[in-house]
Amino acid sequence: MKNSRLQFVAAIAYFFLFLVNLSLVVLAFWLGQLWLLWVVAALLAIAFVAHDLTQKKHTLLRNFPVVGRMRYLLETLRPPVVQYFMESDLNGKPFNRRQRSIVYQRAKNVRQTVAFGMQADPYTPGYEWLSHSMYPVKIKDTDLRVTVGTSKCTQPYDLSVLNVGAMSYGALSKTAVASLSEGAKLGGFAQNTGEGGISSHHLNGGGDLIWQIGTGYFGCRNEDGTFNAELFQANAMRPNVKMIELKLSQGAKPGHGGILPAVKNTPEIAAIRNVKPGVTVYSPGHHSAFSDANSLLIFIDELRTLSGGKPVGFKLCVGNPREFEEICQAMDTLKIYPDFIAVDGGEGGTGAAPLEFTDYLGMPLLDALAFVSATVKKYNVPSKIIASGKIITAFDILKALALGADACYSARGMMMALGCIQALTCDSGHCPVGITTQNKRLYRGIDVTDKRVRVASFHKNTLHAVVELMEACGYKSLSDVKPEDFHRRINISESQTLEQVYFNNKQNTPQNVNAELLTHLN
Repeated sequence: MKNSRLQFVAAIAYFFLFLVNLSLVVLAFWLGQLWLLWVVAALLAIAFVAHDLTQKKHTLLRNFPVVGRMRYLLETLRPPVVQYFMESDLNGKPFNRRQRSIVYQRAKNVRQTVAFGMQADPYTPGYEWLSHSMYPVKIKDTDLRVTVGTSKCTQPYDLSVLNVGAMSYGALSKTAVASLSEGAKLGGFAQNTGEGGISSHHLNGGGDLIWQIGTGYFGCRNEDGTFNAELFQANAMRPNVKMIELKLSQGAKPGHGGILPAVKNTPEIAAIRNVKPGVTVYSPGHHSAFSDANSLLIFIDELRTLSGGKPVGFKLCVGNPREFEEICQAMDTLKIYPDFIAVDGGEGGTGAAPLEFTDYLGMPLLDALAFVSATVKKYNVPSKIIASGKIITAFDILKALALGADACYSARGMMMALGCIQALTCDSGHCPVGITTQNKRLYRGIDVTDKRVRVASFHKNTLHAVVELMEACGYKSLSDVKPEDFHRRINISESQTLEQVYFNNKQNTPQNVNAELLTHLN
Protein backbone atom coordinates (compact mmCIF):
# COMPACT_ATOMS: atom_id res chain seq x y z
CA MET A 1 0.00 0.00 0.00
CA LYS A 2 2.83 2.35 0.91
CA ASN A 3 4.62 1.58 -2.39
CA SER A 4 1.45 2.29 -4.37
CA ARG A 5 1.09 5.71 -2.71
CA LEU A 6 4.72 6.52 -3.46
CA GLN A 7 4.29 5.56 -7.12
CA PHE A 8 1.12 7.67 -7.36
CA VAL A 9 2.86 10.68 -5.83
CA ALA A 10 5.85 10.14 -8.14
CA ALA A 11 3.56 10.03 -11.21
CA ILE A 12 1.89 13.31 -10.20
CA ALA A 13 5.32 14.88 -9.65
CA TYR A 14 6.60 13.71 -13.06
CA PHE A 15 3.53 15.14 -14.80
CA PHE A 16 3.92 18.46 -12.99
CA LEU A 17 7.62 18.62 -13.92
CA PHE A 18 6.73 17.89 -17.54
CA LEU A 19 4.32 20.83 -17.66
CA VAL A 20 6.83 23.12 -15.98
CA ASN A 21 9.60 22.09 -18.36
CA LEU A 22 7.41 22.54 -21.41
CA SER A 23 6.42 26.02 -20.26
CA LEU A 24 10.04 26.98 -19.58
CA VAL A 25 11.19 25.82 -23.03
CA VAL A 26 8.47 27.90 -24.73
CA LEU A 27 9.30 30.88 -22.53
CA ALA A 28 13.04 30.54 -23.19
CA PHE A 29 12.63 30.78 -26.95
CA TRP A 30 9.95 33.50 -26.73
CA LEU A 31 12.02 35.76 -24.50
CA GLY A 32 15.36 34.77 -26.01
CA GLN A 33 16.63 33.81 -22.55
CA LEU A 34 18.34 30.50 -23.36
CA TRP A 35 19.62 30.20 -19.77
CA LEU A 36 16.16 28.90 -18.96
CA LEU A 37 17.08 25.74 -20.90
CA TRP A 38 19.64 24.98 -18.19
CA VAL A 39 16.84 25.13 -15.67
CA VAL A 40 14.89 22.66 -17.80
CA ALA A 41 17.88 20.31 -17.93
CA ALA A 42 18.28 20.50 -14.14
CA LEU A 43 14.61 19.74 -13.54
CA LEU A 44 14.76 16.80 -15.94
CA ALA A 45 17.82 15.46 -14.14
CA ILE A 46 15.95 15.71 -10.82
CA ALA A 47 12.99 13.88 -12.36
CA PHE A 48 15.18 11.05 -13.65
CA VAL A 49 16.96 10.69 -10.31
CA ALA A 50 13.65 10.63 -8.43
CA HIS A 51 12.32 7.96 -10.78
CA ASP A 52 15.44 5.83 -10.50
CA LEU A 53 15.42 5.98 -6.70
CA THR A 54 11.83 4.68 -6.51
CA GLN A 55 11.85 2.01 -9.26
CA LYS A 56 12.75 -1.60 -8.34
CA LYS A 57 13.73 -3.28 -11.62
CA HIS A 58 17.32 -2.03 -11.86
CA THR A 59 19.42 -2.27 -8.72
CA LEU A 60 22.24 -0.17 -10.17
CA LEU A 61 19.91 2.71 -11.02
CA ARG A 62 18.28 2.56 -7.60
CA ASN A 63 21.59 2.64 -5.74
CA PHE A 64 23.55 4.94 -8.08
CA PRO A 65 21.10 6.78 -10.37
CA VAL A 66 23.57 9.17 -12.03
CA VAL A 67 26.40 6.67 -12.51
CA GLY A 68 23.89 4.03 -13.59
CA ARG A 69 22.46 6.26 -16.32
CA MET A 70 25.98 7.01 -17.55
CA ARG A 71 26.76 3.29 -17.66
CA TYR A 72 23.71 2.48 -19.81
CA LEU A 73 24.46 5.42 -22.10
CA LEU A 74 28.05 4.27 -22.62
CA GLU A 75 26.87 0.69 -23.17
CA THR A 76 24.55 1.92 -25.92
CA LEU A 77 27.36 3.91 -27.54
CA ARG A 78 29.96 1.15 -27.21
CA PRO A 79 29.34 -0.78 -30.53
CA PRO A 80 29.58 2.26 -32.85
CA VAL A 81 32.46 3.77 -30.87
CA VAL A 82 34.42 0.52 -31.13
CA GLN A 83 33.66 0.12 -34.83
CA TYR A 84 34.48 3.68 -35.86
CA PHE A 85 37.23 4.70 -33.44
CA MET A 86 38.89 1.65 -31.89
CA GLU A 87 38.99 -1.34 -34.23
CA SER A 88 41.75 -1.59 -36.81
CA ASP A 89 41.19 -2.38 -40.49
CA LEU A 90 41.76 -6.08 -39.79
CA ASN A 91 40.23 -6.94 -36.41
CA GLY A 92 36.52 -6.17 -36.87
CA LYS A 93 34.00 -9.01 -36.53
CA PRO A 94 32.31 -10.76 -38.24
CA PHE A 95 33.73 -8.74 -41.15
CA ASN A 96 36.66 -6.38 -40.75
CA ARG A 97 36.81 -2.89 -42.22
CA ARG A 98 39.03 -4.01 -45.11
CA GLN A 99 36.44 -6.59 -46.17
CA ARG A 100 33.56 -4.16 -45.82
CA SER A 101 35.42 -1.45 -47.71
CA ILE A 102 36.13 -3.62 -50.75
CA VAL A 103 32.43 -4.46 -51.02
CA TYR A 104 31.46 -0.79 -50.82
CA GLN A 105 34.10 0.17 -53.38
CA ARG A 106 33.10 -2.51 -55.87
CA ALA A 107 29.41 -1.76 -55.41
CA LYS A 108 29.98 1.94 -56.06
CA ASN A 109 32.45 1.41 -58.94
CA VAL A 110 35.09 3.52 -57.20
CA ARG A 111 38.79 2.97 -56.48
CA GLN A 112 39.41 -0.65 -55.51
CA THR A 113 43.15 -0.57 -54.88
CA VAL A 114 45.16 -0.34 -51.66
CA ALA A 115 48.41 1.51 -51.08
CA PHE A 116 51.71 0.94 -49.28
CA GLY A 117 51.59 -2.84 -49.02
CA MET A 118 49.72 -5.41 -46.95
CA GLN A 119 48.51 -4.70 -43.42
CA ALA A 120 48.33 -8.34 -42.38
CA ASP A 121 51.40 -10.06 -40.92
CA PRO A 122 52.22 -12.90 -43.35
CA TYR A 123 54.14 -14.77 -40.63
CA THR A 124 51.17 -15.02 -38.26
CA PRO A 125 49.66 -18.54 -38.02
CA GLY A 126 46.54 -18.72 -40.14
CA TYR A 127 47.70 -16.30 -42.84
CA GLU A 128 46.84 -17.63 -46.32
CA TRP A 129 48.16 -16.94 -49.80
CA LEU A 130 47.85 -18.22 -53.36
CA SER A 131 50.68 -19.28 -55.67
CA HIS A 132 50.81 -17.38 -58.93
CA SER A 133 52.40 -18.56 -62.17
CA MET A 134 55.43 -17.22 -64.01
CA TYR A 135 53.36 -17.68 -67.15
CA PRO A 136 50.02 -15.89 -66.76
CA VAL A 137 47.23 -16.67 -69.21
CA LYS A 138 44.42 -14.69 -70.80
CA ILE A 139 40.86 -15.90 -70.24
CA LYS A 140 38.56 -15.15 -73.15
CA ASP A 141 35.22 -16.20 -71.63
CA THR A 142 34.98 -14.09 -68.50
CA ASP A 143 31.31 -14.93 -67.83
CA LEU A 144 32.08 -17.58 -65.24
CA ARG A 145 29.23 -20.10 -65.08
CA VAL A 146 28.53 -23.73 -64.28
CA THR A 147 25.69 -25.85 -65.67
CA VAL A 148 23.52 -27.33 -62.91
CA GLY A 149 21.48 -30.42 -63.79
CA THR A 150 21.90 -34.19 -63.66
CA SER A 151 20.51 -36.69 -66.20
CA LYS A 152 16.98 -36.48 -64.78
CA CYS A 153 16.94 -32.70 -65.05
CA THR A 154 15.28 -31.55 -68.29
CA GLN A 155 15.74 -27.82 -67.62
CA PRO A 156 19.40 -27.39 -66.57
CA TYR A 157 20.47 -23.91 -65.51
CA ASP A 158 23.69 -22.03 -66.22
CA LEU A 159 24.49 -20.69 -62.75
CA SER A 160 26.90 -17.81 -62.18
CA VAL A 161 29.85 -18.62 -59.96
CA LEU A 162 28.60 -15.91 -57.52
CA ASN A 163 24.95 -15.49 -56.49
CA VAL A 164 22.77 -13.89 -53.81
CA GLY A 165 22.62 -16.12 -50.72
CA ALA A 166 19.40 -17.15 -49.02
CA MET A 167 17.59 -14.23 -47.34
CA SER A 168 13.81 -14.22 -46.95
CA TYR A 169 11.34 -11.44 -47.55
CA GLY A 170 10.35 -10.75 -43.99
CA ALA A 171 13.87 -10.95 -42.71
CA LEU A 172 14.64 -8.38 -45.43
CA SER A 173 12.51 -5.38 -46.35
CA LYS A 174 10.59 -5.14 -49.61
CA THR A 175 12.96 -2.51 -51.00
CA ALA A 176 15.97 -4.67 -50.15
CA VAL A 177 14.44 -7.72 -51.86
CA ALA A 178 13.48 -5.68 -54.91
CA SER A 179 16.99 -4.21 -55.15
CA LEU A 180 18.56 -7.68 -55.02
CA SER A 181 16.14 -9.05 -57.62
CA GLU A 182 16.66 -6.17 -60.02
CA GLY A 183 20.40 -6.28 -59.41
CA ALA A 184 20.42 -10.00 -60.25
CA LYS A 185 18.52 -9.21 -63.43
CA LEU A 186 21.04 -6.52 -64.42
CA GLY A 187 24.05 -8.69 -63.62
CA GLY A 188 22.80 -12.03 -64.93
CA PHE A 189 23.03 -14.01 -61.70
CA ALA A 190 20.54 -15.70 -59.37
CA GLN A 191 18.89 -14.71 -56.09
CA ASN A 192 18.07 -17.31 -53.45
CA THR A 193 14.67 -16.44 -51.97
CA GLY A 194 15.38 -17.84 -48.52
CA GLU A 195 12.72 -20.03 -46.91
CA GLY A 196 10.16 -17.22 -46.61
CA GLY A 197 8.48 -17.88 -49.96
CA ILE A 198 8.24 -16.06 -53.28
CA SER A 199 6.94 -12.50 -53.02
CA SER A 200 5.86 -10.00 -55.65
CA HIS A 201 9.08 -8.12 -54.91
CA HIS A 202 11.08 -11.14 -56.06
CA LEU A 203 8.99 -11.54 -59.19
CA ASN A 204 8.63 -7.90 -60.22
CA GLY A 205 12.40 -7.47 -60.15
CA GLY A 206 12.69 -9.98 -62.97
CA GLY A 207 15.83 -11.70 -61.71
CA ASP A 208 16.44 -15.44 -61.77
CA LEU A 209 15.30 -17.12 -58.57
CA ILE A 210 16.46 -20.12 -56.59
CA TRP A 211 13.35 -20.95 -54.58
CA GLN A 212 14.31 -22.24 -51.16
CA ILE A 213 11.89 -24.45 -49.25
CA GLY A 214 12.46 -24.91 -45.53
CA THR A 215 10.77 -26.90 -42.81
CA GLY A 216 7.83 -24.48 -42.75
CA TYR A 217 7.08 -25.10 -46.46
CA PHE A 218 6.23 -21.43 -46.94
CA GLY A 219 4.60 -20.98 -50.32
CA CYS A 220 3.70 -24.67 -50.57
CA ARG A 221 2.09 -25.55 -47.25
CA ASN A 222 -1.25 -26.66 -45.90
CA GLU A 223 -2.80 -24.91 -42.92
CA ASP A 224 -1.29 -27.48 -40.58
CA GLY A 225 2.19 -26.76 -41.95
CA THR A 226 2.59 -29.90 -44.06
CA PHE A 227 3.71 -29.95 -47.70
CA ASN A 228 1.16 -29.10 -50.42
CA ALA A 229 2.14 -30.50 -53.84
CA GLU A 230 -0.33 -28.38 -55.83
CA LEU A 231 0.88 -25.08 -54.35
CA PHE A 232 4.47 -26.19 -54.89
CA GLN A 233 3.86 -26.96 -58.55
CA ALA A 234 2.15 -23.61 -59.13
CA ASN A 235 5.15 -21.70 -57.75
CA ALA A 236 7.83 -23.99 -59.18
CA MET A 237 6.50 -23.57 -62.71
CA ARG A 238 6.99 -19.79 -62.60
CA PRO A 239 9.45 -18.66 -65.32
CA ASN A 240 11.58 -16.74 -62.79
CA VAL A 241 12.20 -19.89 -60.75
CA LYS A 242 15.28 -21.57 -62.22
CA MET A 243 16.23 -23.94 -59.37
CA ILE A 244 14.62 -25.31 -56.18
CA GLU A 245 16.60 -25.70 -52.97
CA LEU A 246 15.36 -27.87 -50.11
CA LYS A 247 16.86 -26.52 -46.89
CA LEU A 248 17.78 -29.18 -44.35
CA SER A 249 19.74 -26.81 -42.13
CA GLN A 250 21.57 -23.49 -42.23
CA GLY A 251 24.83 -22.26 -40.78
CA ALA A 252 23.41 -19.76 -38.29
CA LYS A 253 21.13 -22.21 -36.51
CA PRO A 254 21.45 -25.81 -37.77
CA GLY A 255 18.67 -28.06 -36.51
CA HIS A 256 16.74 -25.09 -35.12
CA GLY A 257 14.50 -23.77 -37.88
CA GLY A 258 14.06 -20.17 -38.95
CA ILE A 259 12.68 -17.33 -36.82
CA LEU A 260 10.52 -14.46 -38.06
CA PRO A 261 10.04 -11.92 -35.23
CA ALA A 262 6.48 -10.69 -34.75
CA VAL A 263 7.49 -7.10 -35.56
CA LYS A 264 8.50 -8.25 -39.07
CA ASN A 265 5.45 -10.49 -39.65
CA THR A 266 3.23 -8.02 -41.49
CA PRO A 267 -0.12 -8.99 -43.09
CA GLU A 268 1.55 -9.08 -46.52
CA ILE A 269 4.33 -11.40 -45.35
CA ALA A 270 1.86 -13.58 -43.44
CA ALA A 271 -0.23 -13.99 -46.62
CA ILE A 272 2.85 -15.11 -48.58
CA ARG A 273 3.76 -17.64 -45.89
CA ASN A 274 0.17 -18.67 -45.03
CA VAL A 275 0.59 -17.89 -41.33
CA LYS A 276 -1.11 -15.53 -38.86
CA PRO A 277 0.21 -11.94 -38.98
CA GLY A 278 1.71 -10.15 -36.01
CA VAL A 279 3.10 -13.24 -34.27
CA THR A 280 6.62 -14.66 -34.11
CA VAL A 281 6.90 -17.52 -36.60
CA TYR A 282 9.12 -20.45 -35.68
CA SER A 283 9.85 -22.94 -38.44
CA PRO A 284 10.13 -26.54 -37.16
CA GLY A 285 13.59 -27.97 -36.62
CA HIS A 286 12.86 -30.89 -38.95
CA HIS A 287 10.90 -31.72 -42.12
CA SER A 288 7.58 -33.55 -42.03
CA ALA A 289 7.75 -34.70 -45.69
CA PHE A 290 10.62 -37.15 -45.09
CA SER A 291 12.44 -38.78 -42.20
CA ASP A 292 15.55 -40.51 -43.54
CA ALA A 293 18.01 -40.56 -46.44
CA ASN A 294 15.84 -42.70 -48.74
CA SER A 295 12.66 -40.65 -48.25
CA LEU A 296 14.69 -37.43 -48.66
CA LEU A 297 15.89 -38.50 -52.10
CA ILE A 298 12.46 -39.75 -53.14
CA PHE A 299 11.02 -36.37 -52.10
CA ILE A 300 13.69 -34.53 -54.14
CA ASP A 301 12.79 -36.68 -57.16
CA GLU A 302 9.12 -35.81 -56.64
CA LEU A 303 9.92 -32.09 -56.52
CA ARG A 304 11.92 -32.35 -59.73
CA THR A 305 8.96 -33.99 -61.48
CA LEU A 306 6.45 -31.47 -60.12
CA SER A 307 8.67 -28.57 -61.24
CA GLY A 308 8.80 -29.79 -64.82
CA GLY A 309 12.37 -31.04 -64.62
CA LYS A 310 14.08 -28.01 -63.07
CA PRO A 311 17.25 -28.51 -60.98
CA VAL A 312 16.43 -29.52 -57.42
CA GLY A 313 19.00 -29.83 -54.66
CA PHE A 314 19.36 -29.54 -50.92
CA LYS A 315 21.21 -27.24 -48.55
CA LEU A 316 22.81 -28.27 -45.28
CA CYS A 317 25.23 -27.21 -42.62
CA VAL A 318 27.25 -30.36 -42.01
CA GLY A 319 26.84 -31.80 -38.53
CA ASN A 320 27.32 -35.53 -38.07
CA PRO A 321 29.48 -36.65 -41.04
CA ARG A 322 28.00 -40.17 -40.95
CA GLU A 323 24.56 -38.81 -41.80
CA PHE A 324 25.80 -37.15 -44.97
CA GLU A 325 27.61 -40.29 -46.00
CA GLU A 326 24.37 -42.23 -45.47
CA ILE A 327 22.67 -39.87 -47.95
CA CYS A 328 25.42 -40.52 -50.50
CA GLN A 329 25.07 -44.28 -49.94
CA ALA A 330 21.32 -43.96 -50.53
CA MET A 331 22.04 -42.04 -53.76
CA ASP A 332 24.24 -44.90 -54.91
CA THR A 333 21.56 -47.47 -54.04
CA LEU A 334 18.49 -45.65 -55.40
CA LYS A 335 20.32 -43.97 -58.29
CA ILE A 336 18.54 -40.74 -57.38
CA TYR A 337 20.84 -37.74 -57.33
CA PRO A 338 20.11 -34.12 -56.39
CA ASP A 339 21.19 -31.66 -59.05
CA PHE A 340 23.18 -29.68 -56.52
CA ILE A 341 24.23 -29.68 -52.87
CA ALA A 342 24.57 -26.32 -51.09
CA VAL A 343 27.05 -26.41 -48.21
CA ASP A 344 26.58 -23.72 -45.57
CA GLY A 345 29.36 -23.08 -43.09
CA GLY A 346 28.68 -22.83 -39.37
CA GLU A 347 29.97 -19.25 -39.52
CA GLY A 348 27.06 -18.19 -41.76
CA GLY A 349 23.99 -16.25 -40.74
CA THR A 350 22.23 -12.99 -41.60
CA GLY A 351 19.39 -12.97 -39.08
CA ALA A 352 18.18 -13.98 -35.65
CA ALA A 353 19.61 -17.09 -33.98
CA PRO A 354 20.34 -18.29 -30.43
CA LEU A 355 23.93 -17.61 -29.36
CA GLU A 356 24.76 -21.26 -28.73
CA PHE A 357 23.61 -22.24 -32.22
CA THR A 358 25.46 -19.38 -33.89
CA ASP A 359 28.75 -19.89 -32.07
CA TYR A 360 28.98 -23.61 -31.38
CA LEU A 361 26.97 -25.71 -33.85
CA GLY A 362 27.91 -26.68 -37.38
CA MET A 363 31.10 -27.47 -39.25
CA PRO A 364 32.95 -24.40 -40.62
CA LEU A 365 32.69 -23.94 -44.37
CA LEU A 366 36.17 -24.98 -45.49
CA ASP A 367 36.13 -28.14 -43.36
CA ALA A 368 32.64 -28.96 -44.62
CA LEU A 369 33.60 -28.42 -48.27
CA ALA A 370 36.60 -30.70 -47.94
CA PHE A 371 34.47 -33.42 -46.38
CA VAL A 372 31.52 -33.10 -48.79
CA SER A 373 33.69 -32.98 -51.92
CA ALA A 374 35.65 -36.06 -50.78
CA THR A 375 32.45 -37.95 -50.02
CA VAL A 376 30.69 -37.20 -53.31
CA LYS A 377 33.83 -38.24 -55.19
CA LYS A 378 33.89 -41.55 -53.33
CA TYR A 379 30.31 -42.35 -54.36
CA ASN A 380 30.57 -40.80 -57.85
CA VAL A 381 27.78 -38.34 -57.10
CA PRO A 382 27.30 -35.99 -60.11
CA SER A 383 25.74 -33.16 -58.07
CA LYS A 384 27.25 -29.68 -58.24
CA ILE A 385 28.38 -28.12 -54.97
CA ILE A 386 27.51 -24.55 -53.95
CA ALA A 387 29.43 -22.95 -51.06
CA SER A 388 27.98 -20.44 -48.61
CA GLY A 389 29.61 -18.76 -45.61
CA LYS A 390 31.46 -15.41 -45.45
CA ILE A 391 32.15 -15.30 -49.21
CA ILE A 392 33.26 -11.74 -49.93
CA THR A 393 36.35 -11.51 -52.13
CA ALA A 394 37.69 -13.23 -55.23
CA PHE A 395 40.17 -15.06 -52.98
CA ASP A 396 37.25 -16.43 -50.93
CA ILE A 397 35.58 -17.70 -54.09
CA LEU A 398 38.68 -19.39 -55.49
CA LYS A 399 39.49 -20.95 -52.12
CA ALA A 400 35.99 -22.46 -51.99
CA LEU A 401 36.38 -23.76 -55.55
CA ALA A 402 39.74 -25.29 -54.64
CA LEU A 403 38.08 -27.35 -51.90
CA GLY A 404 35.38 -28.70 -54.18
CA ALA A 405 32.74 -26.03 -54.74
CA ASP A 406 31.44 -25.29 -58.23
CA ALA A 407 29.74 -21.98 -57.37
CA CYS A 408 29.15 -19.70 -54.36
CA TYR A 409 26.48 -17.80 -52.50
CA SER A 410 27.11 -14.46 -50.80
CA ALA A 411 24.42 -13.15 -48.46
CA ARG A 412 26.11 -10.62 -46.19
CA GLY A 413 28.30 -9.45 -49.06
CA MET A 414 25.17 -8.56 -51.02
CA MET A 415 23.73 -6.86 -47.92
CA MET A 416 26.82 -4.67 -47.72
CA ALA A 417 26.46 -3.89 -51.43
CA LEU A 418 22.99 -2.61 -50.50
CA GLY A 419 24.52 -0.37 -47.83
CA CYS A 420 24.68 -2.56 -44.70
CA ILE A 421 26.98 -0.95 -42.11
CA GLN A 422 27.28 -4.04 -39.86
CA ALA A 423 25.27 -2.40 -37.09
CA LEU A 424 24.49 -5.92 -35.75
CA THR A 425 20.79 -5.11 -35.22
CA CYS A 426 19.37 -7.45 -37.87
CA ASP A 427 17.09 -9.20 -35.36
CA SER A 428 15.68 -6.01 -33.80
CA GLY A 429 13.53 -4.66 -36.62
CA HIS A 430 15.42 -1.35 -36.36
CA CYS A 431 18.05 -1.74 -39.09
CA PRO A 432 19.33 1.84 -39.58
CA VAL A 433 19.79 1.40 -43.34
CA GLY A 434 16.39 -0.21 -43.99
CA ILE A 435 17.62 -3.66 -45.08
CA THR A 436 16.48 -5.98 -42.27
CA THR A 437 13.33 -4.19 -41.12
CA GLN A 438 9.64 -3.83 -41.93
CA ASN A 439 9.56 -0.26 -40.61
CA LYS A 440 8.45 1.88 -43.54
CA ARG A 441 10.24 4.95 -42.20
CA LEU A 442 13.50 3.01 -42.42
CA TYR A 443 13.15 0.87 -45.56
CA ARG A 444 11.85 3.73 -47.71
CA GLY A 445 15.38 5.15 -47.45
CA ILE A 446 16.54 2.47 -49.90
CA ASP A 447 16.45 3.81 -53.46
CA VAL A 448 15.91 0.65 -55.53
CA THR A 449 17.09 2.28 -58.77
CA ASP A 450 20.43 3.08 -57.12
CA LYS A 451 20.91 -0.04 -55.01
CA ARG A 452 20.16 -2.49 -57.83
CA VAL A 453 23.08 -1.01 -59.76
CA ARG A 454 25.32 -1.36 -56.71
CA VAL A 455 24.38 -5.03 -56.32
CA ALA A 456 25.10 -5.70 -60.00
CA SER A 457 28.38 -3.75 -59.80
CA PHE A 458 29.58 -5.69 -56.76
CA HIS A 459 28.94 -8.94 -58.62
CA LYS A 460 30.59 -7.71 -61.82
CA ASN A 461 33.69 -6.28 -60.17
CA THR A 462 34.15 -9.30 -57.89
CA LEU A 463 34.02 -11.70 -60.83
CA HIS A 464 36.46 -9.44 -62.68
CA ALA A 465 38.80 -9.86 -59.70
CA VAL A 466 38.26 -13.65 -59.87
CA VAL A 467 39.28 -13.64 -63.54
CA GLU A 468 42.37 -11.55 -62.81
CA LEU A 469 43.47 -13.94 -60.04
CA MET A 470 42.87 -16.95 -62.28
CA GLU A 471 44.95 -15.40 -65.07
CA ALA A 472 47.79 -14.60 -62.67
CA CYS A 473 47.80 -18.21 -61.47
CA GLY A 474 47.69 -19.71 -64.95
CA TYR A 475 44.14 -21.07 -64.59
CA LYS A 476 42.36 -21.24 -67.94
CA SER A 477 39.06 -22.47 -66.45
CA LEU A 478 37.37 -22.94 -63.10
CA SER A 479 38.24 -26.64 -63.14
CA ASP A 480 41.95 -25.75 -63.03
CA VAL A 481 41.70 -24.26 -59.52
CA LYS A 482 43.39 -26.69 -57.10
CA PRO A 483 44.02 -26.80 -53.35
CA GLU A 484 47.77 -27.34 -53.60
CA ASP A 485 48.16 -23.75 -54.84
CA PHE A 486 46.68 -22.31 -51.63
CA HIS A 487 48.94 -22.03 -48.60
CA ARG A 488 48.30 -21.49 -44.90
CA ARG A 489 50.88 -20.39 -42.34
CA ILE A 490 51.24 -22.99 -39.56
CA ASN A 491 54.01 -21.29 -37.59
CA ILE A 492 56.67 -18.67 -38.27
CA SER A 493 58.80 -21.07 -40.33
CA GLU A 494 56.27 -23.53 -41.73
CA SER A 495 53.24 -23.48 -44.03
CA GLN A 496 51.00 -26.10 -45.58
CA THR A 497 48.85 -26.20 -48.69
CA LEU A 498 45.09 -26.60 -48.38
CA GLU A 499 45.65 -30.04 -49.90
CA GLN A 500 47.81 -30.94 -46.90
CA VAL A 501 45.59 -29.22 -44.34
CA TYR A 502 42.30 -30.75 -45.47
CA PHE A 503 43.25 -33.86 -47.44
CA ASN A 504 46.79 -34.57 -46.16
CA ASN A 505 47.77 -36.11 -49.49
CA LYS A 506 45.91 -39.27 -48.51
CA GLN A 507 43.26 -41.12 -50.42
CA ASN A 508 40.22 -38.84 -50.57
CA THR A 509 37.89 -40.88 -48.41
CA PRO A 510 35.41 -39.46 -45.90
CA GLN A 511 37.10 -41.43 -43.11
CA ASN A 512 40.48 -39.87 -43.79
CA VAL A 513 39.00 -36.40 -44.21
CA ASN A 514 37.09 -36.76 -40.94
CA ALA A 515 40.22 -37.83 -39.08
CA GLU A 516 42.09 -34.85 -40.54
CA LEU A 517 39.23 -32.52 -39.61
CA LEU A 518 39.24 -33.74 -36.02
CA THR A 519 43.01 -33.22 -35.80
CA HIS A 520 42.67 -29.74 -37.34
CA LEU A 521 39.78 -28.71 -35.07
CA ASN A 522 41.50 -29.97 -31.92
